[in-house]
Amino acid sequence: MLLGTGAFIQNCLLMSDYEYEAARRRIRQKKNYFRRIAFYGVLTALLAAINLITSPGALWFPWAVLGFGIDLIVKYFQVFGFPGGAGSEDWEAREMEKEIRRLESGRREEDEELELRELEKPKRPKNWDDDELV
Repeated sequence: MLLGTGAFIQNCLLMSDYEYEAARRRIRQKKNYFRRIAFYGVLTALLAAINLITSPGALWFPWAVLGFGIDLIVKYFQVFGFPGGAGSEDWEAREMEKEIRRLESGRREEDEELELRELEKPKRPKNWDDDELV
């Protein structure tokens, strides 16, 4: 949902300088990533054209753009995080809450994994009378 100009300004006034700068930094990272993708497309097309014009029998351009493609993948994880949230701020916050709850409860991690049950002795029939015992 898009905010009107007045609502946007009001929300910006309620933000701290740190939150505002963090939001700007995040938007800048996303914008730079999409520019990088566009550049990658242009570079790939240009190198493919050069390859097909100069030596159509030997395709070398995929190897030339492979390194840049790997860089795009790494940048994707840096900007958008890992799928499933591992390593993201939300994941980190959830893990922190879990760890704090564990520490507050006074249990160790090994205790959580290990569930001890009360042991009961099996009932065996008596072959004697209690009166016969010395």
